[in-house]
Amino acid sequence: MLSGSVTYSRRVLFVSVAWFVVWTSIQTILLYYYEQGFAISLIDSILSNFLLLLAVYVSNNMFRFYKPKSGERFQRLIWGLAFTFLAVYALQFVLQQVFPKETIYLAFLHKSLPLRFVFFLLLISWLQISRWVVQYDQEQQEKKLRETEYTGLAKEAELSKLRLQLQPHFLFNSLNSINALVGSKPQEARKMIQQLSDFLRGTIKHEDRSLIPFKDELVHLNLYLEIEKVRFGNRLQTEIECNEEANALLIPALLLQPVVENAIKFGLYDTIDAITIRIKAEISNNQLIVKVENPFDPDTQSVNKGTGFGLSSVQRRLYLLFAQSDLVVIRKDQNVFTTIIKIPQS
Repeated sequence: MLSGSVTYSRRVLFVSVAWFVVWTSIQTILLYYYEQGFAISLIDSILSNFLLLLAVYVSNNMFRFYKPKSGERFQRLIWGLAFTFLAVYALQFVLQQVFPKETIYLAFLHKSLPLRFVFFLLLISWLQISRWVVQYDQEQQEKKLRETEYTGLAKEAELSKLRLQLQPHFLFNSLNSINALVGSKPQEARKMIQQLSDFLRGTIKHEDRSLIPFKDELVHLNLYLEIEKVRFGNRLQTEIECNEEANALLIPALLLQPVVENAIKFGLYDTIDAITIRIKAEISNNQLIVKVENPFDPDTQSVNKGTGFGLSSVQRRLYLLFAQSDLVVIRKDQNVFTTIIKIPQS
């Protein structure tokens, strides 16, 4: 930051010196053309441009530390007018002291004061307006940056809230199942406690990672499925189809668990038969496509609740991450309910 400020100051100094040399030379030639002596022309030009640069420097640095509000912008022009008047008055006073006996030159100086005043005012005002525009642009960029940071923090907060809302539901179900197994099947209860521990440990591990390889998501999902298989026994079967290429693609951490939980809920709860949950991953149009299929009874009403919190939370997470609202698709084909999730790949 300091290095950038030093570089900018050096650039401004170089431009100022170059402008001073060039314009002093031009003004000297113009004054000499109007039959003023070379020495008078040179001194007049040096003093004029020195006082002009001084007025510009002072007026600009006043607003370097004080930035008027929107209703006070007009003050810049007032101050520019004041500095112009002071610079022209100082120029007239100094030149009168330097050349007290040059009556022809002094008469020329007096006649040229309005033109000098206009030139000084235009240059100072132009620089004031330029600085105003630069500051306004910087303010807008800073505002946009703050809004972006705020939006990012808000998204992260909402994503964390969604993840936290999903955990208690699953945790309560698991604890109830463990409680039911403690008396009748203590060995399976211990196994489920260990699986639940591994699952929660994986949840904490992935908490700060928004995107993980699909194969890691499957490892975590299998922990969840093992817990559910202890709960439902042989009634729950799963089939996972995924190739190596899809395994390497990225997916938001813990995204599939609520989808599969939704499939188990509406596949098992309305039947006493065994069901199979099918999970298939493929690649299409630079997207990881994950399909989760579960059977359902079209005559029951409970399937209509399948687009509740679980799937809506997944859709919301994907929208927050990718700004697309069409990444979750639901299909009902006879007695098969399919949830299709699309994860764009960069």
